[in-house]
Amino acid sequence: MKPGIHPAYGPVVFRDKAADFAFLTRSTLTSEKTVEWEDGRTYPVFDVEISSASHPFYTGTARVLDTAGRVERFERRYGRGEAR
Repeated sequence: MKPGIHPAYGPVVFRDKAADFAFLTRSTLTSEKTVEWEDGRTYPVFDVEISSASHPFYTGTARVLDTAGRVERFERRYGRGEAR
């Protein structure tokens, strides 16, 4: 890699406060806030709004929309699209 043009790449903690979930990974993101991790070291922390611990798709709480019922209701209301 060309020296001097890439951002610093290091450990950072991503924290989902809604789910009380955090994980340590590497990233180029930086933050003024820090947190002491399980290994006793201090890492920058980046708060996220949603993660795999709180997203409905990953938690299994996703709702399935009744698309067939919606289509039928539309057809009843506005017709099948036949010539008038």
